[in-house]
Formats: sequence, C-alpha cells, structure tokens
Amino acid sequence: MTIDENEAIVKFENVGLRYGLGPEVLQDVTFSLAPGSFHFLVGPSGAGKSSLLKLIYLALKPSRGLISLFGRDIATTSRRDLPPIRRRVGVVFQEFRLLNHLSAFDNVALPLRIAGAKKSEIQKHVVELLSWVGLKDHLDARPPTLSGGQQQRVSIARAVIARPKILLADEPTGNVDDPMGMRLMHLFEELNKLGTTVIIATHNNMMVEKMGYPKMHLDEGWLEMVGDGSMSAPAPRQTDFEGLI
Repeated sequence: MTIDENEAIVKFENVGLRYGLGPEVLQDVTFSLAPGSFHFLVGPSGAGKSSLLKLIYLALKPSRGLISLFGRDIATTSRRDLPPIRRRVGVVFQEFRLLNHLSAFDNVALPLRIAGAKKSEIQKHVVELLSWVGLKDHLDARPPTLSGGQQQRVSIARAVIARPKILLADEPTGNVDDPMGMRLMHLFEELNKLGTTVIIATHNNMMVEKMGYPKMHLDEGWLEMVGDGSMSAPAPRQTDFEGLI
C-alpha cells in the first residue's frame, strides 16, 4: 500500500462517538494529518483523548461521520482488508497490554515475527532497541517481574520496532522519570524523521511546550488544532534511528 504525500494519512470528517445510549464523548471532530507530521493530543481528563486514539487504531467505530486512514474510507473497507491497515499503526497503550507469559524480548519481537522477519534480524534489532531504552539486562524478564516504568519501555519498544506508518502513544512517559521520558520522546522524534506520523496523548504540558510541536486540543469532546497552519510536513531524512531498528 503506497501513501500519497499530498493526501492525508488520517482524516476525520464530522466524527461523533457515543457509548451506548449515553451522550457523545466526541462531537463533530474534523481534522486531517499529513504523512510524517507530529502532534500532541492534549486536554483535561475525560475530554476524549483515549477514545480518539481508539478510533484511529480501529478499536472503536464512530457513531457518525467519516474516518479515512491511508486514503481509504474505513466504513467501506472490507473486514478482510482491515488487519493489514491495523498492522501499519503502532500503539503504546496506557495500560501496556504486554503478554505476561512472554519475555520482554519476545514481546518486542512479536511484530517482526508477524511480519516474517529473519531470526537474525529480529535478534539484532530487538536487543539494540531494548538496550537503547535501558533494558539490556532484562531481555528474559517477564512483564510481571518488571516495574511499571520498565513495562512502559517494553511497550514502547514493541510499538516502534516495525517502523509503523502511524504511531499512537497514550501517556507514554507517565511511568518514567523525566530524563527517561525525554529519551523516549527523542525515540519518537527519530521515528518521525523517518516518515512516521506521530500522535502523543499527554498531560505533561511542560514537555509539550518544550518540544514545540502542533497540538490537537480536546475539551468536552470538541477538537481544536493549535499551531498547525497547514497539512504539510517535513520530508523524511536519515537519522541515527536508521541504525537502531
């Protein structure tokens, strides 16, 4: 599946979402994101940030409106064609969602194995990435034996290992200290410079202001794009992340 650089990689048109018979938690959400763009998703607790991310990675269906990913209308895409689309979206979940019966190494290796990567490539890339996030001494550890911050780093490594076209992260630095948080943000930046579209939901306003990327501000289900004058994005360039994964 090729991606047109002049076409939105994510597009919402008048999207509404409600759970059951309750009120709408997202209301008339409309935006377009360019391939290779980087946005922070901000807003108070309960504003709908996690719900918006779930719509993008196809864990939820909208109550109304149009969602397009990679130029395809999700509503008219066949069920058979949805899994390949999902595999192009990496997700860092707030609750980690690691497989407790697998080691840290095997959790991170899973996307590469699904993609059919060679065993030697899996060994090299997984070890390098887990070392980069400070877990080189925990390759064989299972998630229940790791701290919350360590599990978060395994989750992030798993999300980025296959270089997804879209990366969604829900509070990815919430369980780590500030130095590691900035190291992880650098990882997301390097992935973005390779062409990945990045959306990070966070309450860390200091980090958002320091990094200076455009914001998607949600409040009571309404979305406002802040500091994002056009759909254009910088062209991907080679970075030190090329040699990492």
